[in-house]
Amino acid sequence: MKNKKTEANLSMIVSKTFSGLNANALKYLLPLWIAPLTGVMFRCVFAAIVFWIISIFWKQDKTTRREKITLFLLGAIGLYGFMFFYLLGVSKTTPVSSSLFSSLQPIWVFILSVIFLRERITAMKIIGIAIGLGGALLCILTQKSDDLASDAFTGNMLCLISSIAYAAYLIVSNVVLGKVSSLNMLRYSFLGAAVSSLIVMAFTGFDGHLFIHFEWTPFLVLMFVLIFPTTISYLLIPIGLKYLSTTLVALYGYIILIVATIVSLSIGQDRFSWYQMIAIALICSSVYFVEIAESKDKR
Repeated sequence: MKNKKTEANLSMIVSKTFSGLNANALKYLLPLWIAPLTGVMFRCVFAAIVFWIISIFWKQDKTTRREKITLFLLGAIGLYGFMFFYLLGVSKTTPVSSSLFSSLQPIWVFILSVIFLRERITAMKIIGIAIGLGGALLCILTQKSDDLASDAFTGNMLCLISSIAYAAYLIVSNVVLGKVSSLNMLRYSFLGAAVSSLIVMAFTGFDGHLFIHFEWTPFLVLMFVLIFPTTISYLLIPIGLKYLSTTLVALYGYIILIVATIVSLSIGQDRFSWYQMIAIALICSSVYFVEIAESKDKR
């Protein structure tokens, strides 16, 4: 069991590190080399193909028709909605700001659980939510548009919406995971997301400057996004959820923010801002308050 927990910890570290680098890679690609919605299509279709190929060589549990339809709709609406808003947001704001809003996901999970699942409310959780929303508001109101963020306000709002969409996806997927395997969930949900992305592409059209004027560097960055943050990261997350506490898994989300901040400042994708640092501190504190309160409730 100890070895399993060690593997789970390593899987979460690797997964969240890839997620942090994902923000920097997407900022490099969007919208210069590839349009955001075209990028969403590539991510959804690539991952769906990989997960279905893996399922050929992996013994699968039986799933009912209703479960398959539920997973398909979960991907078509929840997973695609998350990527839709996230990539549009990253293209307009900085990787640090986009990762900052991604760190709010545990807060949205709790709020949605209170509304739909009648989660217990405590004073510590309310304090955590208030601090987190204060940090998000500080980032939204103080960040100005510049050469690094073409439309910071719109981008931040889109990333905020994407974090709420992903929280809803997590809540529903956690319920479904009690009945089906993680690979079945991934292959059917990404199939739904892929279909949605192709339908949207039929109306918006394919927009990829990279494939008109091919260059190796952006192509390799795109392949990194498709293989590591999109495919491998999603495969590793269920390992962490199986052997680690929800609190610890949520706290690993800080790695995304830390990696994105260090890389962004190092390669010039963002500039140091005291307002942004204060917002990061507030949001990290808020997640800590909510998750520690949740762990105490469970004990």
